[in-house]
Amino acid sequence: MPDAEGHPAPAEMTLRTVLAALADPLRYEVVRALARDADGAARTCASFGFPVSKSTLSHHFRVLRESGLIRQVDRGNSRAATLRRDEIDARFPGLVQLVRDNPAVP
Repeated sequence: MPDAEGHPAPAEMTLRTVLAALADPLRYEVVRALARDADGAARTCASFGFPVSKSTLSHHFRVLRESGLIRQVDRGNSRAATLRRDEIDARFPGLVQLVRDNPAVP
């Protein structure tokens, strides 16, 4: 069962849900950018500079959070996202590296 913020436990992450989250180019780029950042780096939604509305961006981050790919933490008036690298690597070995090294196809 997901925690109070909607983060599933690693055992609850399914490959189908993770791949569905990564199927969207914007979400793929979020995960790719976080994978390229230092381990544990936290970024706000706005730091990615995507040309979409706040509500659209919130939707994409909710999908990533609910799939288990990212962890979001409240920071006052914003939320910071970190990649759940160790948990993803334990559940789906090599997935983070594949996303990190392969840009999305336009």
